[in-house]
Amino acid sequence: MKSSFKRYVIGKPLKSEALGEQKLSKTKALAILSSDALSSVAYGPEQILLVLMTVSTVAFWYSLPIAVGVVVLLIALILSYRQVIFAYPHGGGAYVVSRENLGVNAGLVAGGSLLVDYILTVAVSVSAGTDAITSAFPSLHAHNVAIAIFFVICLTLLNLRGVTESASILAYPVYLFVVVMLVLIGVGVYNVVTGQVPDTLHAPIGTPVTGISLFILLKAFASGSSALTGVEAISNAIPNFKDPAPKNASKTLLAMGGILAILFVGIVLLAYFYGIVPNSKETVVSQIAEASVGRNMFYYIIQGTTAMILVLAANTGYSAFPLLAVNLSKDGFIPRIFQVRGDRLGYSNGIVMLGIAAIMLIVLFDGATEHLIPLYAVGVFIPFTLAQVGMVRKWWYDKSDGWIGKLAINLLGAVISFIVAMMFLVTKLPQVWPVFIFVPLIILIFHRIKQHYQAVGEQLRLEKRELPVIEGNLFIIPVAGMTKVVENSLHYVKSLHVEKVVAFYVAFDQVEAKAFEEKWAKWQPDVRLVTYYSPYRSITQPLMKFIDKVEHQYDKSGYQVTVVIPQFLPKKGWHHMLHNQSSLLIRAALLFHKNVVIMTVPYHLQK
Repeated sequence: MKSSFKRYVIGKPLKSEALGEQKLSKTKALAILSSDALSSVAYGPEQILLVLMTVSTVAFWYSLPIAVGVVVLLIALILSYRQVIFAYPHGGGAYVVSRENLGVNAGLVAGGSLLVDYILTVAVSVSAGTDAITSAFPSLHAHNVAIAIFFVICLTLLNLRGVTESASILAYPVYLFVVVMLVLIGVGVYNVVTGQVPDTLHAPIGTPVTGISLFILLKAFASGSSALTGVEAISNAIPNFKDPAPKNASKTLLAMGGILAILFVGIVLLAYFYGIVPNSKETVVSQIAEASVGRNMFYYIIQGTTAMILVLAANTGYSAFPLLAVNLSKDGFIPRIFQVRGDRLGYSNGIVMLGIAAIMLIVLFDGATEHLIPLYAVGVFIPFTLAQVGMVRKWWYDKSDGWIGKLAINLLGAVISFIVAMMFLVTKLPQVWPVFIFVPLIILIFHRIKQHYQAVGEQLRLEKRELPVIEGNLFIIPVAGMTKVVENSLHYVKSLHVEKVVAFYVAFDQVEAKAFEEKWAKWQPDVRLVTYYSPYRSITQPLMKFIDKVEHQYDKSGYQVTVVIPQFLPKKGWHHMLHNQSSLLIRAALLFHKNVVIMTVPYHLQK
């Protein structure tokens, strides 16, 4: 039944040969890998206005040059990551670039920051989409956390079904959002050009603003740059593209950058001309839509598609997190289970781990993760900076054809990314201080895992050495009574023609122990029985003491001690909970005995 349910939810397993069929075309990749970046137009412009509003609404005209600055940064990042794609066609993005050019620790800072950022992507995006829904239906507001968790579970299951299937489903709402936003911007611009928007709604460009400062402008620019989160996802996910993968990924990256630039500038322009003032009850996009088309059917379509894109923005994390985890795992910095492909050929362990971590974050912050956006953004701009610096170093030492132009592009990207990262750290320190804790902690964990794998490798590596001589075998069989289960184990051990066999029984009552010994002598006279009295009703502790005694006695005789555990297996899975699991406790305790071999002899029940 469990297998049938899994097949229904996730789908039939795919053969390894079908891996090529799971690659993405440019149109599907644009939808599945750009949703995070494109969704940022729903909150990026608003973040700029919220900062400028602390001075005066007259300062809103500064949003226009700030938007231009954000687009310049976007262009620099797009061109820079386009070079990353061709230089590192196997994916890995900022992690691989930083590791190979700046050293292991720089790579771990980039990789660790992005892993955390993708978790935040899922939590923040789903929570923002949930807020959009509960804003339209206030009665659902009390269920924000439950709704957000439901969306995370749905996205996790969808991605477990495979890359192409999730892309096919998610492509429609993403492209619908783009079309709807372009129509909204077109209608709004038409209203402005035809004079339907009064000039009194906004302050003229260049109007002096009392109290404005460079610090405020830099803070607004940094806030607006949060719209660029997700730009790096395509460079991480190159292996998901159809061949030629680098070329297709590059074209997808350029298309995403162009669409994002148009939508971002369009929303900022309309917000300025309509004189939109952010408030806690209605988003900037909602106010623009109402001002442009009124509260009609199209208005609700805009709100619906905005909510969908905010939720689906989380899917960028599901696409990029598993692939980044694979690269870190191959280098030995995180567990190797992240390299395992699931039934549908996706890296299912990474997908599931991401979903669990996002749900924990949503529950921890009660679904209100808006104040994590600065941390979310700084977690991207640190890898941005490291990746661009790494590429600058690569071109400087490689000096391949056209290296000067390539170096100039990456240098510009590095300088701007560094400035933005510093802006976040300085202007939003109260929100981003955790980065100074979790980045060093993550690097420490990465190194400890690496040390463990190195130590395991050294101990498992084949080399010339003398193996201990085994002169004979001593088999110990813990018994709980005289049953078919015990009989089955004894029969198996006797078939091995073992020299020494000892049955071990733990009694909770001394009278009972005497009676059991007498019955055993009649039932198995050729098998020695050792009985221990346990006044505190413990089973494992007396057994451990006996094994320690036996090990000490046979320490220098060359005997190998083997513990044979009889275990019966019920026919149905749920029957297990009806029986004590003493065999499991014994096996768990014996695993810590270095010189003891553990053997389980199962006895399958028929009813």
